[in-house]
Amino acid sequence: MRTTTPNSPHISGRWRRAGSAVAATAALALAGLGTAVHANAATTDAIPATHKVSTKAIAAQVAKAHVQYTKACAATPRKGYAACNALRVTGGTTAFMEKQAALKGSTPKTVKPNAASDAPTGYGPSDIQSAYGLTNAAASNGSGKTVAIVDANDDPNAEADLATYRDQYGLPACTTANGCFKKVSQTGSTTSLPSADSGWAGEISLDLDVVSATCPNCNILLVEATSASDANLGTAVNEAVKLGAKFVSNSYGGAESSSDTTYDSSYYNHPGVAITASAGDSGFGAEYPAASKYVTAVGGTALKTSSNSRGWTESVWNTSSTEGTGSGCSTVDAKPTWQTDTGCTKRMIADVSAVADPATGVSVYDSYGSDGTGWNTYGGTSASSPLIASVYALAGTPGSSDYPSQYPYNAAGTSALNDVTSGSNGSCSTSYFCTAKSGYDGPTGWGTPEGLDAFTG
Repeated sequence: MRTTTPNSPHISGRWRRAGSAVAATAALALAGLGTAVHANAATTDAIPATHKVSTKAIAAQVAKAHVQYTKACAATPRKGYAACNALRVTGGTTAFMEKQAALKGSTPKTVKPNAASDAPTGYGPSDIQSAYGLTNAAASNGSGKTVAIVDANDDPNAEADLATYRDQYGLPACTTANGCFKKVSQTGSTTSLPSADSGWAGEISLDLDVVSATCPNCNILLVEATSASDANLGTAVNEAVKLGAKFVSNSYGGAESSSDTTYDSSYYNHPGVAITASAGDSGFGAEYPAASKYVTAVGGTALKTSSNSRGWTESVWNTSSTEGTGSGCSTVDAKPTWQTDTGCTKRMIADVSAVADPATGVSVYDSYGSDGTGWNTYGGTSASSPLIASVYALAGTPGSSDYPSQYPYNAAGTSALNDVTSGSNGSCSTSYFCTAKSGYDGPTGWGTPEGLDAFTG
């Protein structure tokens, strides 16, 4: 494996524009959309109390959001290997930055490649919790629950960067010393760890920060695979379960193969454990392990503020025909009994979804390697997978014989899920494989969380 990220060029000519968002200033503030204030600084980046801004002005400002981004890990893994599904914003202005500028009455800042930022540039904990109806649950649930993050290679700065993120947002400390955080290899060692890699370190920071944002009271177990091979990543999943995690997030994927059914039984068949997997970032096309019938396959959305009763709106994340949330009909894995769409005779991806568009991405702190420039904004379905794993954790421990990927299907069509009905990630002969519609569709599954009811048995 590399010790630095690949020298892949920035994705050029593919700019994601965040759509119009209309919301009252007071509502935005109550929803946690003001500037993140450092826990120990009473006035850091505070919004001037005398500044007034119309909802029309906010919408116009947010509509300007556009970014460039690059893949954190290898774009096309070789056979038997996976790549992470993390996308790091390298240029432009995020929806969060445009909104902050509108609220302050100032000119929005821009993200510059390899430039350090002294403050968050993407959505933070209050945004995520507000968007998915989790504010109360995040405050009171999660204690004693462990969310495991499985990634390849080592992030030497994982714990320190996690501390910076949580301190910025006033979240409780999560350290090795207080028992909240633990980092191990795929064999469970805390001392013999894999070689470090800058790209995977960014992925690790993204995963840890999204879990922190969604479930601040959860413990976090980071299991680092020796390499990004399917076998090593699968072994790390088994180690996470062996160490007691009931919620395991996998923000990686690769091409399907004839070995997948063997991997299913060897690594991902864990009744009583909620295992999530990213649907991918390359538009339509099945990816493994999202195609496993034993995991919850998580697609991606563009998340924007709105004047509706929810305060948010979502559409399928799509930048181009080859960049956007994954979806697809597996050619290998059998269809789980609870999945009843008729256009795909095998496993259909995805089951549910959450924010993934880099233009409406999440804030991440990463200080390791060539990508470790401090505060960054990340997108990709690497953001949506740990978010959904954390929602499962907030909802409580699954039944010992349950496959929690079934839970959202039990709540299908109810108010427990935000049905995403607009956008597409490609053009398919079977429309719902690529295009959002009322009810189930490939890119967003049954929708996004609205509270916890769709993630408990």
